[in-house]
Formats: sequence, C-alpha cells, structure tokens
Amino acid sequence: MGEFELYLASASPRRRELLAQIGMRYQLLNVSISEIRLDDETAENYVRRVARDKARAGRQLLARDDSRPVLGADTVVMVDDSVLGKPRDRAEALSMLQQLSGREHQVLSSVALIDSEERLALNRTQVSFRKLGRVECERYWDTGECRDKAGAYAIQGYAAAFVRELRGSYSGVMGLPLYETAQLLQQAGIGLFGNRNEWSQDE
Repeated sequence: MGEFELYLASASPRRRELLAQIGMRYQLLNVSISEIRLDDETAENYVRRVARDKARAGRQLLARDDSRPVLGADTVVMVDDSVLGKPRDRAEALSMLQQLSGREHQVLSSVALIDSEERLALNRTQVSFRKLGRVECERYWDTGECRDKAGAYAIQGYAAAFVRELRGSYSGVMGLPLYETAQLLQQAGIGLFGNRNEWSQDE
C-alpha cells in the first residue's frame, strides 16, 4: 500500500474509514487484549486503559527499529452509572436500546498513540435519543447493524434516525474522535492530508 505514517491496532472498519477521511496512510495490526472492566474501575479509566493496551500490544508486534506510532482506540456508552459495551446477544441489545430510549446518554471515546512516548486523549459526547418502541428496536436488531457496536447502535447507520440531539463529536460516537486524534498526531510529528506536520493547532 506504499509508504504509511502509522499503525492502527483495531479491527473496526469505522476507525479505518475515519483515519482515511483525514488523509492518514496506515497499516493494520491484529491485536487481542482483555476488554473486561475491572472492579471499581471508572468508565473513563476503563476506556483509556483499553485504548492504551491496544496500542501497547501493537507496539510489541513491531521490529525494534520501526519508530512509527501505533494508534489504539476504544469507545463505550454510559447511561446513569452503567457502561454499555457491545451486546452479547439479541436480548442484551434490546435491553440497551430500551435504556437509551427517550433520554440522554454519554459516549466516551479514548485514543492512544504510542511511539517512544505514550499519548492519550479522551472525548465525551452527549447524545439524546427519541423514544423508541419495542418493535422498532427488534427491527433494528434484525438489520444486523448493532451487533458489534457499543451501546448496540451505529450512529452512522440506521440509528441516525434515533438521535434527537448530539453535543460533542460525531466521529467520537462512531469510534474515533478526529479532533483529539489529530492533536495526538501533531504531537507525534504527523500532519494531516499526507503532509508532515504542516498544520497548526488552535491557539
């Protein structure tokens, strides 16, 4: 695929699309880590840790002389004190959608970029859903769209029709907050749109 600037330690097609959207050339790394939330671990600490662990696992796969950074990311949906990850089955997906129905929830998305340094960023976005009917949720499950998504929905797909209001980062809800990602890339000396650090951060 030619020269590339970084590695992506993620199997998510949404993160691949979002990196490509800002002109990043990357190579995929297949990593496997535990994504079990620890006892008494806050949602913020959990999502940061998983993103960092993915990037660290990716670094361990590289040759010693490969200095290109590895990017890891993780996203969770939080409503009240509950953290909603990917649903295990239909019943859990329907339960998650009913929890989100007619109310506001928070999406936490963390990015880790690791080369000789470790850099972390966290995005918080508030999303408000309209009221969802049981049959509507069942039909949404039948589309297959929500089966590997945090909170059992994909904002870039059919579930866009559920969203009444969003305050924050649309790309963060998709799984990779591009503003924070671009900041970390700049810190690592990587510019956008195929350029080497030729853009400026907001003053």
